[in-house]
Amino acid sequence: MEKDAAKARIAELVEEINRNDRLYYVEARPVIADADYDRMYEELIALEKEFPEFKDPNSPTVRVSGAPLEGFAQVRHDPPMKSLDKCYEKGDLVQFDAFLRREMPAGAAWRYVVEPKVDGVSMSLLYESRRLVRAATRGNGEVGDDVTQNVRTIRSIPKTLPEDAPETVEVRGEVYMTRDGFVKLNESLDEAGRQTFMNPRNACAGSLKLLDPKIVATRPLDMVVYNAGGVGCEGFASHTEMIAAFRRWGFPVSPWSRTATTIEDAIAAIDELGENRHGFRFEIDGAVLKVDERSLYAGLGATAHSPRWARAYKYAPERVETVLRDITVQVGRSGVLTPVAELEPVELAGSVISRATLHNADQIAEQDIRIGDHVWLVKAGDVIPAIDGVLTEKRTPEIVKYVFPDVCPVCGGAVVRLEGEVAVRCVNPGCPAQLQRRLEHFASRNALDIKALGGRVADILVDKGLIKDPLDLFALDYDALQSLDVGENGATRKFGKNALNMRDAVRLARGMPLDRWLFAVGIPNIGATVAKDIAAEHERFSDLPESAVLENVIQNDMKKGKDRKILPIKVEAAKAVLAFFRSEYGAAFASRMRELGLDPKRAEKETVKTEGPLVGAGCVLTGTLSRPRTEYAKMIELAGGIIQSSVTSKTRYLIAGENVGAAKTEKAKALGTEVIDEKRLLELLGAVEAAEVPRIPVQGTLF
Repeated sequence: MEKDAAKARIAELVEEINRNDRLYYVEARPVIADADYDRMYEELIALEKEFPEFKDPNSPTVRVSGAPLEGFAQVRHDPPMKSLDKCYEKGDLVQFDAFLRREMPAGAAWRYVVEPKVDGVSMSLLYESRRLVRAATRGNGEVGDDVTQNVRTIRSIPKTLPEDAPETVEVRGEVYMTRDGFVKLNESLDEAGRQTFMNPRNACAGSLKLLDPKIVATRPLDMVVYNAGGVGCEGFASHTEMIAAFRRWGFPVSPWSRTATTIEDAIAAIDELGENRHGFRFEIDGAVLKVDERSLYAGLGATAHSPRWARAYKYAPERVETVLRDITVQVGRSGVLTPVAELEPVELAGSVISRATLHNADQIAEQDIRIGDHVWLVKAGDVIPAIDGVLTEKRTPEIVKYVFPDVCPVCGGAVVRLEGEVAVRCVNPGCPAQLQRRLEHFASRNALDIKALGGRVADILVDKGLIKDPLDLFALDYDALQSLDVGENGATRKFGKNALNMRDAVRLARGMPLDRWLFAVGIPNIGATVAKDIAAEHERFSDLPESAVLENVIQNDMKKGKDRKILPIKVEAAKAVLAFFRSEYGAAFASRMRELGLDPKRAEKETVKTEGPLVGAGCVLTGTLSRPRTEYAKMIELAGGIIQSSVTSKTRYLIAGENVGAAKTEKAKALGTEVIDEKRLLELLGAVEAAEVPRIPVQGTLF
């Protein structure tokens, strides 16, 4: 591609991706499929790599790129980022109202605004020439940390502002971790044997302090913008007017707010918020009550700590007393033993709770939690039931200290605690609990993508002894497997055609690239991204057990100062891979791979044509097609074409299958876009044969 065309295409992709980020993350109304978004994103990455001179510091791709930071620069806030005075009783709110009536100018009228108090990390965003140039934490109010690279990874935060926004503007708000994301993050940390976070706020703060933006990009962070900074918002008469402008400029703002003309109505709104606070995607620890009319702020002034025109009302923490009946220990895919509290059922935050996570043996010991204790139960981040404390005054003499198991509760095998980990692990790879979960992971979408192998089927295959290791999938008699009974609750249900679908998927798995296979093995600390980094440095799977590259990573880590290099592979990952292949099970796994003729190779970089009728052509696929849309998209890209999500003036071809509405084709014709069918597309593809892209059978997912 010529430089001018590349520059234009990069700008177009950045604009389209940012627009879709706003629609998805801010307005919650996505207009394109995930696959279409991913294709645009991958195209932008490729173009920025080929033409780095055109890469913008605010490109959407910075959320998955960027070198690790050496530390955070300091930022001085002007004006300071103040916190709010807090109150805990409704009477304090009435006193606040009385204070305002004394301090307001004679005849002044105002109304209140009530908003959720998001429990996150206060953040300042500065835009110059309508482009994000700096993000800084509150710190001590006067000075905070410059975390711009980390904040750029948050998709909901606009990197550029529209023309109706001020050229220079500072806005302030709260970065938070989503509740669902917090649960999933803790689950992954638990599985890896690492220390979990106590609540979403701690998880958010810990994420923003990370020095590697690539890791931050994997954390489910978001933001609510709710205040002005030192410049750009002086002209707004009211807070509600300012928030409306923030929303128009693309900032994520609070999904809930109320206005009130009396303190009684404001308190009613605070009560309403309190009743519904568990339904938000962020954690709420209170309500914010503020005067709406910004023209009155200067007269009310501020203390050294907080503005005098607002208050934070803190809700009483929700916790209940119950009895710990038992502690059961579950075994995860990587062998981690996770203790679970079995509780006397009790209602908390709108649901009946009978189980709570205990995370690991250390937590039990530190809190001295014992079976039979009366305990305080809370929801960590209003999400995960957790034990907040023990009522030791109610403990009776027969309640003795809990002793964590020294053998696996499932297979009876040995358990170990690795240096630097909080987790206790079963080291028997043949443990049934591990095998079922490892088999599911082996077949998962980001691994070998064996869709017909759901959790229920994995359990049955293991329970019946048909699978003793994930590699047994490559030696199963799938014809005989059709008669396997996978019914539940006494009902008979044959596996049937799903067995043949699974066979086809296993055959396709043989051709999966090295990174997918390495991730599928299920080595602790080796996620999908890390697997790609390692695979990029190796030719094939058989190179991994004695990898000189991984040995060099470990040796490099032992160096100090200037002698140490920043490498794409982390030392923990290198150690984990080598330790796996040097274990008895890992060596047997590698040997079995050789017996099965499996030696996955590193993914080859595909050659994109530079000549032909589709080079540089914008293409849109629509309607019901005879082949999977992803297959056609791949073929078009290999022919030099550009996949677009919607028809624009730059679209050359609209490839129309069946059941296409007239409106879409009429728009294409009006813009001069040629409407073609699949046959014509294949003619244009010319030398790009369908055989170059494997036809993937459509598979149903069972259970």
